[in-house]
Formats: sequence, structure tokens, C-alpha cells
Amino acid sequence: MGTTLLERPEKTEQKASNLFVPDYIFVEPHALNYPLGQELYRRFQKEGIPMQMTTSHNQVRGIPGDTEVEKYRNAKRTLVIGVRKTLKFETSKPSAEYAIPLATGCAAHCHYCYLNTNIGTKPYVRVYVNTDEILAQAEKYIQERPGEITRFEAACTSDPVSIEHLTGNLKRAIEFMGQQEFGRLRFVTKFHHVDSLLDAKHNKHTRFRFSMNADYVIKNFEPGTSSFHQRLEAAGKVAKAGYPLGFILAPLYWFDGWEAGYTDLLERLRSQLVPEAMEDLTFELIQHRFTKIAKSLILQRYPKTKLEMKEEDRKYKWGKYGKGKYVYPDIQAKALQAHLESEIARLFPQARVEYFT
Repeated sequence: MGTTLLERPEKTEQKASNLFVPDYIFVEPHALNYPLGQELYRRFQKEGIPMQMTTSHNQVRGIPGDTEVEKYRNAKRTLVIGVRKTLKFETSKPSAEYAIPLATGCAAHCHYCYLNTNIGTKPYVRVYVNTDEILAQAEKYIQERPGEITRFEAACTSDPVSIEHLTGNLKRAIEFMGQQEFGRLRFVTKFHHVDSLLDAKHNKHTRFRFSMNADYVIKNFEPGTSSFHQRLEAAGKVAKAGYPLGFILAPLYWFDGWEAGYTDLLERLRSQLVPEAMEDLTFELIQHRFTKIAKSLILQRYPKTKLEMKEEDRKYKWGKYGKGKYVYPDIQAKALQAHLESEIARLFPQARVEYFT
């Protein structure tokens, strides 16, 4: 099937702008039964990117690398084109009622990312080509809640903006929800590649959110993402296009000078945001947390990370299925919450904080 996996393609100009272009591609045979699967196959074949068939997007073997770190980094540059067979949506509290599964995995290298737990052994990027079936399932969930708004989170297991230039699935979902009286879409991104979404017929049914953080966090823990300025500029474009806008401040991280750092973040947001952004603005506040599994994988994959993950300095918070995570002790968590909420109220009095967790 053309080139082999070991023949790494030349780097492209797109990669310099942190637009995801895969080095390796795996294709499920059934994906070629869908128009998007055929389109992607032809596109990457024409571009000469190495492709290989795989029996399942959950069973990808053959990603090169002599060490675990090499294999991980190559997996982050791998795209798997597959079919989403499980159409039962997971819940997505407190953000939404359901997670809508358009993709899984992310090419960015955020050290703290919870995907280190959720998809730890499968860090490659998976896109699903049976979009119509996924959206039809979303419509069924909407119909199960007659007269109630049903929200769908599209960024639970991926950053959908980072792969939109490949699939167009996010725009399809936005326009689908724009036609639903009681359906709403939400997603968050750390990328600025939003131009293809600006003319979508969203009908204000999609809340477009950007993940923002203090300079210390972006500099030390978010390689492979768009800069603060790029995200802020993109947020302005999105607001001017009429989307309801939101910011997720996450992970809220306790570092030397954190109060000044987060005040600086919010003041820059306030001074540079376009007026249209203020009309319907939300904030979501999420403190840094980690699991034992995530800590082990993070230290293995980013051995020089400065990320603090000392269990003895944290509080263990139980979650569903009898599993839990380490969060900040109550005193630190309440200090973070109080400072952020106070500064948001001062600088964005018309905005609402949806939750702190």
C-alpha cells in the first residue's frame, strides 16, 4: 500500500504553524465505506504520507520507535482513520449532558493532560468518518429529553479544532446543532485555526471556548499548542462571527507568583478582547489534578517536566467507579477559587462563572 512506515515524509510548511500534519497513517478497512474515509485516503495517498491498514482503531501496531519516549512521540504524529462503532455517548458533567465522540487523541504535548489517563496506551489521534451516524445518535439523545436543552461536549477526548482542517467534522456538528431547537454544542481548544468555522450556520447554538492559562503554565507545560496571543486573536474572530464565547482556565496551577500570574492573564484578556465577546461570556475553572496512572506516564514521557505531582501535598478526591484523583488541599483550592472569581467579577462583571472543580 505505497510507502512503508519507516519512510518518514518531509516536514511541511504547515507543521511550522503547529497545524497537525501526520507522519504516519493507519486506516480501518470499513472506513473506506464512508465518503470521508475515501476522501482522506485519496488525499494522504496523493500527499505521499505513509499509510497502512489496521483491523481496528483500537489495535494499532507498528508505530516506530526504539524507546518508549520515541514510540510515544511518533504516536502523537500518527493519524488513525476509523469508524466509531460504539454509539453510546458518555456523560460529560459538569460541562454538558453528553460527550459527542468526533475524535480521540491530540497531537499537542500538554504535560498535565488528563488524556494521559483516559487513553494512556493509545496516544495516537483517531478520527471517525461515520459522522452522520454519530450526529443521528445525538439527535436521539435530544429527543429523549423533550422540551429540555441537551448539551454535547465535543472536546472530552480530543481538541477538535486541531484536526478540523483534515475532517471538517466540527463544522458539520456545529451546523447540525444549529438546526436543533433543543440541541447545543460545546468544545474547547488550545489552537487558533478557526477560520473555516467562522461562516458556519451555528445559530448561536455552539459555545466556542478557549483554554487559557498564566504564562508560566503555557511556557512550561503546553508545548505544541498555539500561543496565548494566537488564541486570544482567534477568540476575537469567533466572537465577531456571533458565537457565544467562553474561557476555560485550566489547569489552575499553584506556582510561585500564581496570584499575579492569573491576574495578569485576566487583565490581558480584558484589555484585548473585542467588544462582541462581552455579550455572552462564560468562565470555567478547573484546578490541576492527576491520577497515579497519569503521573507514571507523564514522568515516563516527559522526564524533565517541572510539573509538581507530590501525593503527600495533595488531597485525594474520590470519583466514579471507585477511582479518584489528587487535587489541591481545601485551603489551596479555595484560595485559587476565591482569587479567580474575584478577579473575573472585577474585570468581567457581566460574565458568569459556570463552575469551579
